[in-house]
Amino acid sequence: MNIGTMSRMTSLPRTQRIALTAALVALGVVLGSFAIPVGPARVAPFQHFINVLAGVLVGPWYAVLAAFSISVLRNALGTGTFLAFPGSMFGALFVGLAYHYVRRTDLAAFVEPVGTAIVGALVGYALIAPLETSTFLLGFIKANPPSAQPYLGLFGGPLFLVASFAVSSIPGSTLGYIALRALRRAGIAF
Repeated sequence: MNIGTMSRMTSLPRTQRIALTAALVALGVVLGSFAIPVGPARVAPFQHFINVLAGVLVGPWYAVLAAFSISVLRNALGTGTFLAFPGSMFGALFVGLAYHYVRRTDLAAFVEPVGTAIVGALVGYALIAPLETSTFLLGFIKANPPSAQPYLGLFGGPLFLVASFAVSSIPGSTLGYIALRALRRAGIAF
């Protein structure tokens, strides 16, 4: 079956969707090494790039599976933190739902920052707010407490995470949008 001739990528057989999801996970783990520590988070724009591709190409549930898998592997390799989970999974879910159930347009890529920077950051903050010291979950997932110092003297707490997630998510989703357009022009994606 030729991927380029299919009308919708999610009509791929399950094994092909799993294989594409695995390839996106591998790409996400490799690109995840380009992360910048910002307070208790490590911002990784390429994670959001992968979220956009996965949400559109394989659908919301496989996209969430890809985001979860990348988060686990990044944490196991020491390039991620606990905040990688809510920060990536909500973004992937929002793109997948927006694309597949609301409107089939590549502009769904720009819903990713809503899922990541708003919902993911607030959920992440709610989960780390009670922490007083760094904690390792399952022995390798690092959960850092929120910073007591306000970011650049402007604000702290949940708004700090929203801002740091947005700094990562907006460029990543823009790159994802550009990649989707390029894949379509090349005839690789429907």
